[in-house]
Amino acid sequence: PVPLLTFFFFLTSSPSPPVLFLSFGRTEVIDNTLNPDFVRKYILDYFFEEKQSLLTILWFALHICQHVPPFPPSSFLSFLSSFLPSFQDFLGQMFCTLGEIVGSPASRLEKPLGGIPGKKCGTIVLSAEELSNCRDSATMQFCANKLDKKDFFGKSDPFMVFYRSNEDGTFTICHKTEVVKNTLNPVWQPFTIPVRALCNGDYDRTIKVEVYDWDRDGSHDFIGDFTTSYRELARGQSQFNVYEVSNSRVTLLSFSVESEFTFLDYIKGGTQINFTVAIDFTASNGNPSQSTSLHYMNPYQLNAYAMALKAVGEIIQDYDSDKMFPALGFGAKLPPDGRVSHEFPLNGNIENPYCNGIEGILEAYHQSLRTVQLYGPTNFAPVVNHVARYAAAVQDGSQYFVLLIITDGVISDMAQTKEAIVNGAKLPMSIIIVGVGQAEFDAMVELDGDDIRISSRGKLAERDIVQFVPFRDYMDRTGNHVLSMARLAKDVLAEIPDQFISYMKSRGIKPNPAPPPYTPPGHTHHTQI
Repeated sequence: PVPLLTFFFFLTSSPSPPVLFLSFGRTEVIDNTLNPDFVRKYILDYFFEEKQSLLTILWFALHICQHVPPFPPSSFLSFLSSFLPSFQDFLGQMFCTLGEIVGSPASRLEKPLGGIPGKKCGTIVLSAEELSNCRDSATMQFCANKLDKKDFFGKSDPFMVFYRSNEDGTFTICHKTEVVKNTLNPVWQPFTIPVRALCNGDYDRTIKVEVYDWDRDGSHDFIGDFTTSYRELARGQSQFNVYEVSNSRVTLLSFSVESEFTFLDYIKGGTQINFTVAIDFTASNGNPSQSTSLHYMNPYQLNAYAMALKAVGEIIQDYDSDKMFPALGFGAKLPPDGRVSHEFPLNGNIENPYCNGIEGILEAYHQSLRTVQLYGPTNFAPVVNHVARYAAAVQDGSQYFVLLIITDGVISDMAQTKEAIVNGAKLPMSIIIVGVGQAEFDAMVELDGDDIRISSRGKLAERDIVQFVPFRDYMDRTGNHVLSMARLAKDVLAEIPDQFISYMKSRGIKPNPAPPPYTPPGHTHHTQI
C-alpha cells in the first residue's frame, strides 16, 4: 500500500510534564512522500504567562481511528497499539511548548522527532503567526456618578479594576485605573489596553469591572461591580454602556480602537528576553539545615524559593535563545572572610554569574546554601542596579530584561530601592518580586505601581515596572504544588508583555522585520499552527 502521513496535535497548560493531553486537531493526509509540507492551520489561545505544552505525533495513515480519546503519556504505547496495526506505523513524536515556538527565530521551531529507540525519526518544523485582531488596542474613558461614600471623614477615593474571564471560569486582572482622590463623582483618565489582554480576541467574553474606595493600608473598600464585554464597549458612549453599581452609575465616556505593534511582533523580529534571578539569603529565612527554614532542602519536594524560581523561569526561558541566566544572592556572609554581600553570584564566579538553564540556577542555589552564611539586612537596590546596568547598555529594543527577586522579609533599603526602580523605569526592564513565608509585605505593595506610581526624590517613575505577589496567596489548599506554581506564574507574568510594549512605544522602537521563511531541503516534516 502507498504510505500516507497524518499528524495529531495536543495541547495542555501546565508548569510540569502533563498528566493528560487532549486531542486538538489532525492535519490533512499527504500522499506518497517522506517530506510532507502540511498546510492546515490551527488557531490557539496564546498566553505568555502560561506554560502551554504541546505533543505532536506523526504516523502512516493506515487504519487510523477518527476519534482519539484523551490519554496519559504513561499509556502511550498501549494507545498506539489500540489504534494502529503495528508499532512500525508510528513515525515519531515531539514535545515542546507554545512559548518555544513563539520564542524561536521567526517563530519557527525545528526539533527532531523521537519515540522509537535507536532510530532517527527525522525532523519536524512548527511555525506560528499572530492573528491580525491581536494587534488592536482599545482606548476608553469612564466616569461615575454618586458613588457610595465609604470614608467616615471626607469622600471616597475611587478606582476601577478590570478583569478578563478565563476558559476555566476564573478571572485575571488586566487593568487598574488611577485613584481619583476625594470625590463621589470621579472622571478617570483615558487608558489604552490591548484587546488581547481585555478579552483575548473573543469579543463576547465576559469582562468584570470592580469599583473600590482606595485606603492607604491596602484594605480597599468594595463599592460595587458590573459585567460587560468588548462587543458592548465597542458601541461607545450610549445607553448600552451605562452600568448600575450599587446605588450609583458608571458611564463609558469614549471608546476607540487602533492597530499597534504587539509583543509577538518584537519577539518574532528577534528581541530576546533576558532573565535574572536574585534570592534572599538573610537570616530571617531560618537555618537551611532545619525543616522550619524557608531554604530547607527537602529531598522529596521543592521549597518555596525553588518553586517560585521554577514557575517563573520555565516560562521566560523559552524567549532566551542561549538559556544562560545570571543568578544572584543577597544578604549573606561569603567565604572565606565573612564579607557581607548583597550582589553575589550563586555559582561563585564573579566574572561569569551565568547558569545553564533553570536547573543550573537551582543547582547553584543549593550549592550556595552549603557555602554562605545567612545574614542580612534585606537590601534590594544592589541587585536592581545590577540588572539596570546591563539594560542601560542595550536600549535599542534588541533585548529586554526581567529580574525575579524572591524574598522572605521586610525591605531594609526602601529609599535606595525606590530610586533604583524609578531609574530602571526608563530602561528595558521589568521586576517581579515574590514574597515567600508568612511575613507582612506591606512595603512591597508600595513598590508595585498598580495603585500609585512609585516616586523617588520628587521624580515619578516613567512607567510601572514592578509586580509583587505573596506566594502564600497562590498555594493550593490541597497541597498541589504544580497548581500553585501555575497560578503564581500566571499572575506575576501577565503584566510583562504590556510593560515590554510600554517601553518600546515610549522610545518609538519598531520591531525588526521577521527573517524570511526558510524551508530546509527535502528531509524535513513541516507543519504550521
